[in-house]
Amino acid sequence: MIYETLSCITEVINNHFRRQLHVNEDKVILSGIVNQDGSVAVQGENKVLVTLINIEKEALGKSVPGYNTGLVQAKTTPPVCINLYVLFSAYFTANNYAEALRFISFIMAYFQSRNVLTSDNTPSLDPRIDKLVFEMESMGTDRLNNLWATLGAKYMPSVVYKMRMLTFDESIIREYRPSVSDISTNDKLL
Repeated sequence: MIYETLSCITEVINNHFRRQLHVNEDKVILSGIVNQDGSVAVQGENKVLVTLINIEKEALGKSVPGYNTGLVQAKTTPPVCINLYVLFSAYFTANNYAEALRFISFIMAYFQSRNVLTSDNTPSLDPRIDKLVFEMESMGTDRLNNLWATLGAKYMPSVVYKMRMLTFDESIIREYRPSVSDISTNDKLL
């Protein structure tokens, strides 16, 4: 569900940019910043990267309504509610720094005007998600320095949002079936 949610957000912002900025290409991509081997993870430049930087369990209190928390063991365990911390960073060429700042400003303006996503205002949102609420995180210089050092990358103009909240239970587990294009042409049935 994390991938589907972040893909949806990426798609929604790209559609917004197409309408408002009249751009033909996807400017926002879901990607890490640096690969495990230290190489740059992004092909091309002049993009806004959407990167998951943390998953946090939501503190809901001692019980979730509708679940047995008494002495008798419940037949199902309560769902886990999580918040995602999402980094939007502008990966632009050095001579395009002003554009990097513009696109980070566009991201901030988008979430300032539309900080709650629901199925009503975002039809592509997974139907299992009631709503997503975006809150900008204020990161001091020490936390920001630690974040970029942990990512193994040089600082880029960026903003972090806390996205509340996804609910996980056993219903999200689905069987994985590769698409037909994943099957090699050498694998023929006799």
